Amino acid sequence: MTNIPGESPAVPASSPVIPQASAAVGELITSEQSHEPTKVGSGYIWLLVLANFGVFVAFITPIAISLAIRIAALAPGNEEQYLAYTLGSGAAVVMLTAPLFGVLSDRTRTRWGRRRPFMFVAMFVGILSLFVMALAPSVLILGAGWILAQIGWGQVLQNLQTSMADKLPESQRGKVAGLTGFATQIAPVFGVVIAGSFAGDPLLLFLLPGVFGVITVMLFVFLTKEADSRALDFGGPLSISTVFRKYLYNPRQFPDFSWVWLSRFMFYFGLTLNTTFSALFFASRLGVEVADVAPVIATLSLFGIAATTLGAIGGGFLSDKLRRRRTFVMVGAVVFAIGAVTMAFGSDIPTLYAGSLITGVGIGVFAAVDQALMLDVLPQKDTDAGRFMGIIGFAVSIPQAVAPFIAPLILGIGISATGDKNYTLLYIIAGVFTVLAGLIVLRVRAVR
Repeated sequence: MTNIPGESPAVPASSPVIPQASAAVGELITSEQSHEPTKVGSGYIWLLVLANFGVFVAFITPIAISLAIRIAALAPGNEEQYLAYTLGSGAAVVMLTAPLFGVLSDRTRTRWGRRRPFMFVAMFVGILSLFVMALAPSVLILGAGWILAQIGWGQVLQNLQTSMADKLPESQRGKVAGLTGFATQIAPVFGVVIAGSFAGDPLLLFLLPGVFGVITVMLFVFLTKEADSRALDFGGPLSISTVFRKYLYNPRQFPDFSWVWLSRFMFYFGLTLNTTFSALFFASRLGVEVADVAPVIATLSLFGIAATTLGAIGGGFLSDKLRRRRTFVMVGAVVFAIGAVTMAFGSDIPTLYAGSLITGVGIGVFAAVDQALMLDVLPQKDTDAGRFMGIIGFAVSIPQAVAPFIAPLILGIGISATGDKNYTLLYIIAGVFTVLAGLIVLRVRAVR
């Protein structure tokens, strides 16, 4: 569902940033912003949750199962390599384009506002991508379709997250992040169920999840309100040099944002190592064909709903109530590592299920509270929210681009005489990265 920023000696600012801290916010965050948004209503929250759910059904289902099924049919015997190249190439393109689209979104003038027009256009790019992947006659075309999916559905998701930065006050960030985190974690369950039912029909395999995504995004675009942006002043024209400068920022200027960025990078690097070959991993450990794994993963995913709910909603709500972010992020990272190591040594369904459920709790806690923490420390929310959301997106897209290329090298270490890949080492390394993510987030100072 995805970019390491370099240090820039000068970072252009559209307007002065005014530090502020209320009594409640002062205990949790001292991040720079010009005002604290008022609380949003339940209608916006549930439409936001539903839209995130729909995008992940359409966008993450290919990662979970659909791409593996198509690659197994198009290039049997080379699934790991081609799947790695496909996923890595798509993430690499997003790594280059996400900040650009974020800057353009920040500076968009329409009566619909700044975010919704981008969601609307990007959704159609996403639908086109599903047709390309479904009808692809070769792995190359399949990869091109996945790049389109990353650009299209990825932009819908980025603008949904930027909308959260625009609208949510500190007191609602943990709760809403918990709900959206829960929705995005259970969405692949429904996508895999659909994929498992239509594994033999490439068109339905990709398009049915996409239709659901379109419906939910349209509900958000047409039923939520966003301020008219036609009168906004962006302080001069946007030049090519200005755009490229906005890809960079000075980490010393926003140290807490930088630590959150690095923590997220480490976690998603480990997560990508853990999930990129999940269908192939289960097939290898259970001794079945890749196409036969879909029902197993679907069943496991259904059991995982409770685990993800506990992690995402429990972690998000408690982090708001206790006004603690870092502790929960650390706990989520360690719990995920425990689950990954359990799976590393699993060879039967009960052990694999147990490890996967533990990782589900960890992902739920980390994803929800880390999202709230990121919103807490996001710099220049009023003027450059889209830009910094694009930069924080690097922390996900770089692992998605790099980890799939590294994973086959790890799988090849100590390969057995029968050709079995070293999934044990891969999953242990994944756990190590997530533990490092939890340790790094403790360096954040402005948020408890």
